[in-house]
Amino acid sequence: MQEEIDPKITKTRNISEMDEIVFFDVETTAPAADGRRLWLLEFGAILVCPRKLVEVDSYCTMIRPADLSVVSPKRFSGLTREVVAAAPTFEEVADRIFDILNGRVWAGHNIQRFDCHRIKEAFADIGRPPPEPKGLIDSLSILTHGFGRRAGDLKMATLASYFGLGQQKHRSLADVRMNLEVLKNCATVLLLESSLPQVYPNRSLGSQGMITRSRANGRQSCGVDEACRKSPPAASVGSHRTSPYKKDKLGKVVERAKEALRSARGTTPLNTLLRHSRTLLR
Repeated sequence: MQEEIDPKITKTRNISEMDEIVFFDVETTAPAADGRRLWLLEFGAILVCPRKLVEVDSYCTMIRPADLSVVSPKRFSGLTREVVAAAPTFEEVADRIFDILNGRVWAGHNIQRFDCHRIKEAFADIGRPPPEPKGLIDSLSILTHGFGRRAGDLKMATLASYFGLGQQKHRSLADVRMNLEVLKNCATVLLLESSLPQVYPNRSLGSQGMITRSRANGRQSCGVDEACRKSPPAASVGSHRTSPYKKDKLGKVVERAKEALRSARGTTPLNTLLRHSRTLLR
């Protein structure tokens, strides 16, 4: 069963539209103790205008693996063996996924170590070259160096809870939309700190003392590689840093920044915004 969330995705695209950023996420089978590979169960993507940071199109499909026994009969997310049994195979949706990804800037949370590998494996399985990105925006890497542990660990669920965005659903389309909102909220906090240091002076919680997944694991995981895990590990007690803002004041901080962004002029793309440019508040 194939889900096309937004019918606009069927329209013909010209070359200028390839500048859109594609936020994508994959859901897979659970890592096995014996190191067996992961299989795709769902692919979801949104196309985002880099100038306005708004969603312009979306696509999502469940995927049926060749061997249904690798899928758990019970999953919190709802991607159960019974549900994916009616889904198309990867080969049936490969053309659509290739068209969405190829030649665009890819964005997502921990995609460099996880999602990108799963896409390459899936295309290799059907004997086709994988899509290639024009650029890569991994929000885990960006926030590791720019946002730090002010919100605790850097799992998507933790960041979403910190900003009051609700619970992570572990479904591809919902997660990529949450990813975009998390980035916007992180960017506004960093923007305020950079542009108004006399008001928001707490800028010392960046990458100092961060424990990246490669450093924390110290060895290969899942018996294969550390890409078997979608989320970074939880922070240890010794490395946890508290938020520089009280919870009741954080919303005011974000709202003030959003007002500044709405009144901004120009074409500031996502990566420039995350460098917290002062020009947006002029």
